[in-house]
Amino acid sequence: MSEPFVIDTDTASDDAVALILALKSRVNVKAVTVVAGNVPLKTASRNARFTLELCGADIPVFEGADRPLLREPSTAQWFHGEDGLGDQGYPEPRMPPATGHGVSALISTIRANPGITVVTLGPMTNLALALAQAPDIAGLIGRCVVMGGAACVVGNVTPAAEYNIWCDPEAARMCFRSAIPIEMVGWEHCRGAAVLNGADIERIRAIGTPLARFAIDSNATALAVNRSLFHEDGIGLPDPVAMAVAIDPSLVTKKSKHAVDVECEGTLTRGMTVVDQLDVVPRMEVARAGWPSDIATRPRNVTVCFEIDAARFKSMLFEALS
Repeated sequence: MSEPFVIDTDTASDDAVALILALKSRVNVKAVTVVAGNVPLKTASRNARFTLELCGADIPVFEGADRPLLREPSTAQWFHGEDGLGDQGYPEPRMPPATGHGVSALISTIRANPGITVVTLGPMTNLALALAQAPDIAGLIGRCVVMGGAACVVGNVTPAAEYNIWCDPEAARMCFRSAIPIEMVGWEHCRGAAVLNGADIERIRAIGTPLARFAIDSNATALAVNRSLFHEDGIGLPDPVAMAVAIDPSLVTKKSKHAVDVECEGTLTRGMTVVDQLDVVPRMEVARAGWPSDIATRPRNVTVCFEIDAARFKSMLFEALS
């Protein structure tokens, strides 16, 4: 029996490719929930439904939170295009949104599928609200793969923070401090060898399928910004990388568990995922308080992905688009 997934997304261009990767793999996507982030909620919902239709998938799409818990919305349309899909003029989907709220759908889907894998591709607002309403779901989630954060590296929306966490840091903090088994796949894993370079783009275009054309065309704006802002000649796909890790955990070649928290108050560091990679915090607390040196360390609450097999990620993507 295929593994159950629920995907929470602020669907823009790389989210759409991540949805394709999931829908064309061996996993069983039970539901898609949508959150405001890259684009406003209704646009994200439209994009999710359009992508599912391209894949021929009959899966409910539930609309959730239309803003962060405490912050004003701040979209990334400057990166993904006004419509979130590279402004290619895609038609409206025929599929309507499912009846019911995305937060309720998350709760019911998790409860109905103990051990389910939750994949968050956007701000963690929906999941935080679900935890607040139904704390029991934390113990029912098998894995929670988070596309978010930056583990000991620079951010992509500020020097310290990745967009999804920065957009709603309070929600991310709630989730990171919960009992959910989080696996953090930071945005840095879509860089370097994982970038779709010119040869990769031509290879995908040569596949010739509607999904292959969509994967490249919908990322046209992202490609231009990646070149001008991040100085990388190609398409970075953070959400598909995280989805690939969710589908096949062996894609991660280096990972370890650490205490991780989210900065919410810092002027320069809002949304920073602070990874205690060397267990500095308990040692410093011991030194200051004069406690015995064998005192229990601070809980290691997050499995942090440090390296992936970029070539295998690309192979998974090429296969899905074929």
